[in-house]
Amino acid sequence: MSQIRQFGDKSDRRYDLIVWDWDGTIMDSTPTIVHCIQQACRDLGFKEPDDALASSVIGLGIQDSLRRAVPWIEPAHFPKLTDRFRYHYLAKDHELDLFVGIRELLENLREDQYLLGVATGKSRVGLDRSLKHHQIGHLFHETRTADESFSKPHPGMLLELSDVTQVPTRRMLMIGDTTHDLDMAANAGVDAVAVTYGAHPPDTLKTSPSLAHVDDVAQLSQWLKQNL
Repeated sequence: MSQIRQFGDKSDRRYDLIVWDWDGTIMDSTPTIVHCIQQACRDLGFKEPDDALASSVIGLGIQDSLRRAVPWIEPAHFPKLTDRFRYHYLAKDHELDLFVGIRELLENLREDQYLLGVATGKSRVGLDRSLKHHQIGHLFHETRTADESFSKPHPGMLLELSDVTQVPTRRMLMIGDTTHDLDMAANAGVDAVAVTYGAHPPDTLKTSPSLAHVDDVAQLSQWLKQNL
């Protein structure tokens, strides 16, 4: 426990559980995901989505993402498209890194005895692989993925995290980079903060409810120190 708390005394806390999105919020993976969606389409001879459309679906489960990113292809082709996306993403996965400052921020929050969680559109296998590779799995108390719960913006992942940690939704905070994260939080009755350095641009993020918009990890850390 810190002798000097980074984020305020425990008795004065507004939130007990801070839930994080993964891709585009903790992991600097947005350009890679966009590239892999486009490359998967090229492999199979399909028209590929532009960068804006491909990035707009990040945060959803893989099936929902591809259906929205390439709605012009027949449903029968989605299994092959999913396989090609995973092939390209796995080839790049080990090259991805955390956003600068995220590891230290998570460590400080954990040291100050906040509960930390993850609610992500990744698969369980994908999240566990990333947690292990970056050696930060020990910082999170509970995690939920789209393939074991509901895809965003359904509130299921947040409600499950609330149930398993015994933290009421009014004492939870969601941090994410897409409207899918913000809408999931709103649907669960959870406050949210939007980060603008990920998949969705600020103008898009403003269409969904949030307490604040922060432009980088330093601003996020400062907001948390002032508001937790």
